[in-house]
Amino acid sequence: MSQQSTRLAHSHSALLSRLLLPTGLLFVATLTLVVATFLWTSHNANVVATSMQKARLAAALNQRVESLRDDLVHYLLRVSHVPSQEELQPILVLDPALRRFDGMALIDGSGLRELLPDPANRDRVRALLDTSGPLRGSHGSAPPEGGTPDAEDLRRAVETRVVSDGTAVFALLTIRGDELGSTNPLAAPSSLVSAWKRLDGPLLLRVAAIHNLEELAVVPGGTADGDAALPLVNGHGEPVAHLTWTAQRPGDAMRSRIFPFLGIGLGLFTLLFGAVALHFHWTTQNLVETDALSKELLGRDPLSGLANRMLFNERLDGELARVAEGALGLAVMFIDLDRFKDVNDAYGHQAGDDLIRLVAQRLLDLLPERDVLARLGGDEFAIIQTEIASYEEVDTLCRRILDVLTRPFAVAHTQVTIGASIGIAVAPEHARDRENLMKLADTALYQAKSEGRNRLSFFQSRMDETLRMRKVVEDDLRRAIRDDQLVLHYQPLFSSDGEKIVGLEALVRWPHPVRGLISPSEFIPIAEERGLVIPLGEWVLRRACEDGNRWPGIRIAVNVSPIQFRHRDFVGSVTRVLHETGFDPSRLELELTEGVVVGDADSAEAAMVDLRALGVNLALDDFGTGYSSLIYLRRFAFDKIKIDRSFLESMEATGESAILVHSIVHLGRALGLIVTAEGVETREQHRFLQALGCHQLQGYLFSKPLPREEIDRLLGYSEPVELPAASAA
Repeated sequence: MSQQSTRLAHSHSALLSRLLLPTGLLFVATLTLVVATFLWTSHNANVVATSMQKARLAAALNQRVESLRDDLVHYLLRVSHVPSQEELQPILVLDPALRRFDGMALIDGSGLRELLPDPANRDRVRALLDTSGPLRGSHGSAPPEGGTPDAEDLRRAVETRVVSDGTAVFALLTIRGDELGSTNPLAAPSSLVSAWKRLDGPLLLRVAAIHNLEELAVVPGGTADGDAALPLVNGHGEPVAHLTWTAQRPGDAMRSRIFPFLGIGLGLFTLLFGAVALHFHWTTQNLVETDALSKELLGRDPLSGLANRMLFNERLDGELARVAEGALGLAVMFIDLDRFKDVNDAYGHQAGDDLIRLVAQRLLDLLPERDVLARLGGDEFAIIQTEIASYEEVDTLCRRILDVLTRPFAVAHTQVTIGASIGIAVAPEHARDRENLMKLADTALYQAKSEGRNRLSFFQSRMDETLRMRKVVEDDLRRAIRDDQLVLHYQPLFSSDGEKIVGLEALVRWPHPVRGLISPSEFIPIAEERGLVIPLGEWVLRRACEDGNRWPGIRIAVNVSPIQFRHRDFVGSVTRVLHETGFDPSRLELELTEGVVVGDADSAEAAMVDLRALGVNLALDDFGTGYSSLIYLRRFAFDKIKIDRSFLESMEATGESAILVHSIVHLGRALGLIVTAEGVETREQHRFLQALGCHQLQGYLFSKPLPREEIDRLLGYSEPVELPAASAA
């Protein structure tokens, strides 16, 4: 040891000696404060965890009760008579809302009449109804005499409670008969409609599994031990039972982990500086480990456990640095799942989450440890394939990925089949930096998706030019909407004899100053992808209404995209356009596809009810191309169905299409709907459809889409008709 080192060691020893007593006192005070703070924190952690569990349990029960309220309202709006026992089974088959209840009863002066028998719970519910004061007022207000309440009035009028008889838990929903409206068959001044659903049993097990509530059970008694209990009341509001569970106690776990270390600290108190040094060492090590764990968790996707975008970017930067130093090249693959949204829509988001985890596991099983797999979000995955010597290696891996992802997946107790589209960019050939490499891989992915499903595409220089062209088109389209540079053409709809025009379908066209007339099939997908479809749709609707005022008595049909229809202000925008243009709502027909109602049927139904209230007509376009059209015809109030042109295109070649068209026409007529066939191009098709009784025909046999001036001449207007004054905005 050098003299300088020796002097420094002695100086430190002297300093430690002078600081020993105050440091010891400071250590004791600090230790006491740490222990007290830790005990307080761990206690609060237990309390907060239990409170959060209680809040989640209450919210889950409330969500179920609110769903039942909507189901009861839907049933009350549709009920046409008091069903007999013989009619009940067919009604249950056709009415999914009614099937969600265990029982339903009509209570009046003559007693209780079961509308939906529930032998298992009859006596329990009867006792709850006897003690609940069933004929008291509800939260709503009775409709005016002779009036018919709408869904919102009924929803406010339905009183909901979660009640218990001490052993079972029920959602009990009641509504007074005088709030149902005079036309409702269940209405009576002194009657009450009551429906119930038992909430314990399988439902509680699902809630417990979802919210991690261990040993969730109904415990009789008006009081409960501990905070992990949710009180349940009887009809009088008196506590008779509790939902209890084993509370999470993270604070206790913290104590069990930390107290041994505090004991060691106390045992080593006599060796103050050694204990302090050791404590600092442990604290520093713990902070390092915690920081490493935090960074690891921060870089992980919580659903799949894969790397997220942030960690993927870090790993890609590191691999690109190795490539720059002379290592073998790498490939970046962007993977987008095909038909993933179909699984979500058909089986629910839980099935979608399960599918994401299964896909992640299959991909992990394919890759060596040195490669990186990440989930960038939604159904998008990314792979860094390292140390590649040729394109063949990349192509081989991609084809193996396509193969394993097309094999069936077991989700939601069924087998589903998806696929994938893969875009690939290679470093250093295509790019040497992360930003450009990922952009090129994304460009290649777009190319793969545009060419069809379940395929791969390497980046090529022409793709970048295509991407730039799409950007130009996007900017020009935004400007065209803003500056009113689009035009509408109208294709007439003729009566079945082909002689009389009964309607016009508005079709948007874009006369581009450089590219000429651009068809909707080219720019509408760009509008949907880039968030322009809502302003585009509103422009089309407004212009169609303005033009429609030129042709009195003619109905104007406007196509609505699913994205536009699902927008929260869609009904409001239609209302504003009708008001500002002065167009008669009964002459407006909105054409919807099944995609409009697949995502959220309840919201779609509410919007359609509002549109019908305005007087707007609704048509189901491309009927017969989806898998569930009959379901939508039964549930949603459409005025018209349009037979997709694909049936007519193949009708002459095969007998099956003719049979399908025949069935669709007769189905529509049986349901009282207007049936329109589009794509009519031959006299034989015309005669066939006319013989079937198809109401309206549309196609090039009669007329192609025409600008409004040509429509004026076609309708016999030598001069445009005088437009009515628009209403004030």
